[in-house]
Amino acid sequence: MRYEWFIALRYLKAKRKQTFISIITFISIAGVTLGVLALIIVLAVMSGFEKTLKEKILGTQPHIVLLKTNHEGMDHYEGVLKEAEKVTGVVSAAPFIYSQVMLSSESNVSGVVIKGVDPDRVGKVTELARDIKAGHLEDLKRIQEGGLPGILLGVELAKNLSVSVEDSLQVISPLGTMTPMGMMPKMKRFRVVGTFYSGMYEYDTSMAYISLESAQKFFGMGARVTGIEIKTNDIYKVKEIGKEIRQKLGFPFWTKDWMEMNRNLFSALKLEKIAMFIILVLIVLVAAFNIISTLIMVVMEKNKDIAILKSMGAPSRGILKIFVIEGGVIGVVGTGLGTILGLGAAFNLEKITGLVENLFGFKILRPDVYYIDKLPSHVDPFTVGLIIVTSTLITLFATLYPSWRASKLDPAEALRYE
Repeated sequence: MRYEWFIALRYLKAKRKQTFISIITFISIAGVTLGVLALIIVLAVMSGFEKTLKEKILGTQPHIVLLKTNHEGMDHYEGVLKEAEKVTGVVSAAPFIYSQVMLSSESNVSGVVIKGVDPDRVGKVTELARDIKAGHLEDLKRIQEGGLPGILLGVELAKNLSVSVEDSLQVISPLGTMTPMGMMPKMKRFRVVGTFYSGMYEYDTSMAYISLESAQKFFGMGARVTGIEIKTNDIYKVKEIGKEIRQKLGFPFWTKDWMEMNRNLFSALKLEKIAMFIILVLIVLVAAFNIISTLIMVVMEKNKDIAILKSMGAPSRGILKIFVIEGGVIGVVGTGLGTILGLGAAFNLEKITGLVENLFGFKILRPDVYYIDKLPSHVDPFTVGLIIVTSTLITLFATLYPSWRASKLDPAEALRYE
């Protein structure tokens, strides 16, 4: 072992009368550990939020929506659908009808978005079939008891309306028919054939599905639809695929992808993630200042040792190495411990939050306030690597000034009064 490493490691172990130095060293390591730990956990949660929201949104929404510029809907949609499916990158497509209505039950009324879908095709572009908790998607196609068409509700919406499977409710459209008495809303009774749970409170309280045929009849659209939902093989190439679809079909068709539909949400998440990274890096900087103060105290305490080493022929570069190694060991050990603890917490965050909730009797994420109902965690290897590199570099830079001061010590001056 080279003498620089031997001396640096000895300096980390303080003598009994110099216990204060070892405590400061421990605090410095703990500071770096906590900084790295906080960075990994918080950024894992932020990445988890983004990933979970993406999965839930794309489970309910299609990757691309194909529409027509007029407000009358899309006729001859089967031909348009087949042309869209021929575009490279398109996996599947399905027609839909989209409108806002009022749902009225015996005990409550709620404004919702109602969507007419083809039960045979919708499962190919969204995860609706997977999200169904009661009933079956195919029941939308069948005429229910009493000659009523079927309707599928979000679980929270069903609770708000106090209805369950086999109950009936009234669907009221503000786009009614003109009568001598003026515009009259259109009303029709539907029977609840099932409920779905997407995990996103916003969708589960405001979405309802009916069959495409029922929607066409109820809204008086004939053979027309609102548009076509498209699923792609790469969610990050939707802009290029959408452009190719527009070029193929020409005017008056236009597309809207999931990034545009949720731009504000994901922009806010990205900005918050960057801001949290910057804020939490400050914790590591505080720990770096602890390392600086620790090394300065060690240099002051070891003036005599440095002078003797220089008198014995140790070069200034060797003295500088001793204190860089000492500070580097603090930084690397702190970063290593923080990484291990942070990854352990991030990978078991759901268990930890469940334990905390049971222990203190409260819900960390209330689904009626937040988009999701549990604290997600996703460990991104690139982000973890960036944290490790950032922390190591900060702590190494923190060692340079006190190490340089130690290397410039004049041995004659230090030993004059010894």
